[in-house]
Amino acid sequence: MNSPAQVLQNFRALPLPIEEEIVSGWKDSEGRPVVSIACVAYNHENYIRDALKGFLIQKTDFPFEIVIHDDASTDGTAEIIREYEARYPRIIKSICQKENRFSQGRKPIHLMERHFAGEFVAFCDGDDFWCDRNKLSIQAGFLRSNPDVFISSHDAFVIDEKGNIIENSQLPDFQKRDFSGEDLALGKVWLLTLNWMYRNVPIDFAPEQEKVLNGDTFRTSMFGAFGGSHHHADIENSAYRIHAGGVWSMLSEANKMDAQLNTWFWMYRYYKRIGKPAYADAYYRKVVRAILERADWFTLSKEYLFKLFQVKKIKAMVPDNIKTFIKLKLMK
Repeated sequence: MNSPAQVLQNFRALPLPIEEEIVSGWKDSEGRPVVSIACVAYNHENYIRDALKGFLIQKTDFPFEIVIHDDASTDGTAEIIREYEARYPRIIKSICQKENRFSQGRKPIHLMERHFAGEFVAFCDGDDFWCDRNKLSIQAGFLRSNPDVFISSHDAFVIDEKGNIIENSQLPDFQKRDFSGEDLALGKVWLLTLNWMYRNVPIDFAPEQEKVLNGDTFRTSMFGAFGGSHHHADIENSAYRIHAGGVWSMLSEANKMDAQLNTWFWMYRYYKRIGKPAYADAYYRKVVRAILERADWFTLSKEYLFKLFQVKKIKAMVPDNIKTFIKLKLMK
């Protein structure tokens, strides 16, 4: 694998192919798309061209489509999307909202799913981009050959608003491996969303997912019901961009933890609702553990002593005859 700097340089040097050039490599250009590329955009005017280029440079012998959702951007993002759609009408399908759905608690991915015609879905936000021209071919080929694997992903480097590399790798080394479906369900896996490719199967709508900010964590857990995950070390890193408009990347660490706690709570409620108590308990413990780690010992001790005092106070108020009655009941 090349260094991130070389990968970025190679990407920037690639020319943008015309539609006829892309389609000419497909064995069955009129058949069902093998991959539906899902892209969510909002005020990505300065970045969306890189995302679209990363999609359009893909070299495949199968058809793919690009389904791109603009969530009522207030800049020129929608105009750029329509410009590319006019140039690539056989490949690009746009969904341009007039009202921002995210602010209404609607996840764009849920609004897009019915438009996916592919056997697989590959995901990438409009401010990130892929650099490897063989990415789709490699992932689709692997999933077809490994029916027990539901989703595959790979690593990314991190760039700033101007395209400068900040970090060479976004994933910690212990995440660069394959995981089981149970690992996914229990939240032990971090799959970079911009590199997802998963099987296009009906996934039950979970109303709890609408109540969380980082729905990717929730969705990754739900994927575990269908199989495991695979980490590709044979795909060049993609580019994950940090910028002022990023919904997640610009949160403070404290706010990220609050969002994570909220997600774990609603995952606990979800698994409790669908009758999977072991998974529900696992997320309940995550919430409790995180709260305890954040609280200082003075506060915890004060709360404990207050509760202890309240219990003793209540006990003192209970008449002796009722205490005797309770003891006799417990002895039976």
